[in-house]
Amino acid sequence: MKKKLAALLAGMLLLTGCGSAAATAGGDAATPAQTGDGQTYKVGICQLVQHDALDAATQGFQDALKEALGDSVTFDVQNAQGDSTTCATITNSFAANSYDLIMANATPALQAAVASTTTIPIVGTSVTDYATALAMKDFSGTTGINVTGTSDLAPLDQQEDMILELVPDVKKVGILYCSGEANSDYQAKTIEKYLDEDKIAYEEFTFADSNDLQAVVSSAVGSVDALYIPTDNTAASNMTIISNVCQPAGMPVICGEENMMLGGGLATLSISYYDIGFEAGKMAAKILTEGIDPSTMEIGTASTTTKKYNIDYAEAIGFTVPEGYEGVQK
Repeated sequence: MKKKLAALLAGMLLLTGCGSAAATAGGDAATPAQTGDGQTYKVGICQLVQHDALDAATQGFQDALKEALGDSVTFDVQNAQGDSTTCATITNSFAANSYDLIMANATPALQAAVASTTTIPIVGTSVTDYATALAMKDFSGTTGINVTGTSDLAPLDQQEDMILELVPDVKKVGILYCSGEANSDYQAKTIEKYLDEDKIAYEEFTFADSNDLQAVVSSAVGSVDALYIPTDNTAASNMTIISNVCQPAGMPVICGEENMMLGGGLATLSISYYDIGFEAGKMAAKILTEGIDPSTMEIGTASTTTKKYNIDYAEAIGFTVPEGYEGVQK
């Protein structure tokens, strides 16, 4: 099947590049180190929530900047614990302290950073679709404002192909995501278009937060043949809840990224969050040292994808994965 990604992602550069747990909100502000020439940089990192994918992106970002700038860069890493309001508190403090650059890890962090400053450069990562996140029309790869970064979007047409490859007799696909995450909704609607093309029925199962997740998943497994979960931060932080319902039911769960899959899913079309974080760090280094305007830097996407499956989950549900998938274990 040949399908294309949404036109708004056309023209993005293919980039390559490389978690550890971020500090919680309210941590100490960065104290700048100093090099021989006296030039120092203070970088604030706002990470939406702690889970393996976002942790890896934060680590990659820091590693790239340290590689480029050494001890002349220091970080104030803060974690919003999944709360958008806390993201705003964090990014407002970065702006008030006139940090040299803000890294926003995940869509709500990016939105908070944009609301906090129009002058400090902002580099995003783990953001699925910048046009959706920033409510931009006619997006062509650059934002035109003080924002650039990297996307975590794996090709959605290939993800839909993978659902049909893994479950060839599928009659109905459940699409599970948090109703409060705009980029999850974007992915769901795009997948639905491809399912429509293949005349496969689907149903959305949305949840507001972790409190209603178990009930929503239980409803889904009773009425679908396979479950698809896009790159969704709330779902990623609660894959144990999802797995505890889906695994006993023998439900094939296709995830938007690898760490979600390892947390309790069957398969994914994988990108490296460390790599997109590392590439975002390289972009930040160019902004800081070369004075490149982030408004002119194209949003980057992962250069490679890999079909992977969770060996333990496949064994638990008695599922035979077709050839061409790399088996992995947590």
